[in-house]
Amino acid sequence: MSTSARQRRYDAFLDLRRRVLPAAAAASLDDGKAKPAGPGTRRRTDLRLVLPALAAWGAAVAGLWLPPLALGFACCLLLAASAALLAGHRYGRRTVRPVGRGGRSFPATAAVALALAATVAAHAAVAAGQRTDGPLADAVAAGKSVVALVEVAATPKALNLAGHSSGPQRWAVPVWTVEISTGGVLVRTRAQLLVMGGGAWGAAVPGQQLRAAGKLRAPGPGSLETGILAASAAPATMSDGAGLNAAAADLRARFVAACRFLGPDASGLLPGLVTGDTSALDEDLVVAMKSVGMTHLTAVSGANCSLVLGGLLVAARRFRLPRVPAAGVALGGLGLFVVLVGPEASVLRAAVMGGVAVAALACGRSGRGLSFLCLAVIGLLLVDPGLGGSFGFLLSVLATLGIIVLGRRLIEWTPAAVPRWMAAAVAVPLSAQLLCGPVTVLLQPGFSTYSLLANVLAAPLVAPVTLLGTAAVPMLAVAEWWAVPLIAGAGLFSAGVAAIARLAAALPAATVPWAEGIPGVLSMALLSALTFGAVWASVRPRRTARMVLACHRHTERLLAQLETWGRTGPARFPGRRRLAGRPGHGRVGNSTKLSGRNPRWPLRKNGHPAHRQPTWPRGGT
Repeated sequence: MSTSARQRRYDAFLDLRRRVLPAAAAASLDDGKAKPAGPGTRRRTDLRLVLPALAAWGAAVAGLWLPPLALGFACCLLLAASAALLAGHRYGRRTVRPVGRGGRSFPATAAVALALAATVAAHAAVAAGQRTDGPLADAVAAGKSVVALVEVAATPKALNLAGHSSGPQRWAVPVWTVEISTGGVLVRTRAQLLVMGGGAWGAAVPGQQLRAAGKLRAPGPGSLETGILAASAAPATMSDGAGLNAAAADLRARFVAACRFLGPDASGLLPGLVTGDTSALDEDLVVAMKSVGMTHLTAVSGANCSLVLGGLLVAARRFRLPRVPAAGVALGGLGLFVVLVGPEASVLRAAVMGGVAVAALACGRSGRGLSFLCLAVIGLLLVDPGLGGSFGFLLSVLATLGIIVLGRRLIEWTPAAVPRWMAAAVAVPLSAQLLCGPVTVLLQPGFSTYSLLANVLAAPLVAPVTLLGTAAVPMLAVAEWWAVPLIAGAGLFSAGVAAIARLAAALPAATVPWAEGIPGVLSMALLSALTFGAVWASVRPRRTARMVLACHRHTERLLAQLETWGRTGPARFPGRRRLAGRPGHGRVGNSTKLSGRNPRWPLRKNGHPAHRQPTWPRGGT
């Protein structure tokens, strides 16, 4: 059949389809793309970017475990498969479908996914080569003592060791190597190390160059770092960090000092809620927040970036800026906020997610949250494949996915009598907790009984803390007395957050032990599914009652069918055994005179007394 004949048949099919479908659906087929539905309908979730995001994530995780040779071989296979799928899709479009149709088919999506996975695998292979080959890898394997010139890559993390109740005594600092001297040999290479040092390492600033001395040791399997440097002395500063990073560190320190006039809980919690600096946080408050599942508030992530981005957008629109310049101002402010709090995995994910959403909003493409999340995941993994093995990155993505997929449905299920803001205040933390629960149990076996209640009560207080505190930080560089009222207002709300955490932690059974490993993950996933089903049933009582009654009727019908099969089993199914001996067997109405006398089992068929064997007396013959 020629191409023109195929074209005529396809046009005839479209004409028939337009006649059968309603007018609204036919109009959406005229130009080959879906048009916005009415106000009563819900837009279908776009799943085209899910497969590429999963493929890129799988390649990033494989890059942490496979050697470079295996990653290179896998990269070649992925590229070959992608080229084959693209060639087949192009040939199929030319011979079967008219030009311009079918551009969103599964083969094309799979080809793009394989190409992205190959790119991430190639990037991961380069990083894996640094971990397994070269003089630095040999020094790590031998556990040599070195003197290294390193560049700080991220904000130091405090290590809470047992036996140190006065605060963190050691710090973990991710660094990039500049040069390493060991055994009289100077090696210039750029690899990632994790420095474990004393209190002086807590003042390290991203971008700063330090000289450290210590002993190398191998990291754990699947680790992103080439090795771990156990520092034996305080670092020596060789050069200060970049201008923005140094200014950000200075602002964080000044903000901590400016909060000291507040109460004990507020002065330590406010810097943690705004900039993620928990150095002044009280140890008892840390334990209380951990027991009720509120530690995510001090890890600046998606919620903070969303609030900052929304606040900047509203302020830009207040000055009557057009949509595109307002989006540029918001993105610039978000970038400065990321520099202020430090380029952590969760912050980067939230910043990229917000940037993609604002760019799409400026182009008129709003309402595609899952697509934005997949774009953020793909972009971050292309830049840094090591994020694929980060639990913080995983929890951040799961929390966003829960809010996008489940949170919207929970809000829609809420009855109209409940205010919209109240439904959102409950749906957002609940949806995030449902998806993050199994992973959280894997990291810390335990169930926070009052986590949802505490997060719902603290949610209205987090927004003013973030907005007022973030606005106060740049004020410290201009005029400190302008920042005092903002800090006082933010401190009042942060004291409320601390009070909620302490009150919830003091309730009985605040933390319940949970199973560890895979059983704990599966049981928590089952609990999340049951919770989601219980919420659905509670907001639809009539529909739930109808479903229960329908299940009851189906169960009765099934039992009656089984009883019928038992009565007529040999006649209708010769190969099966009869379920009951005769009609009515086993019912109360067919009991015998021996009922209630505990006779021997099985019962006799008739009522005549059984023949008894003679019993000889003891000692007889």
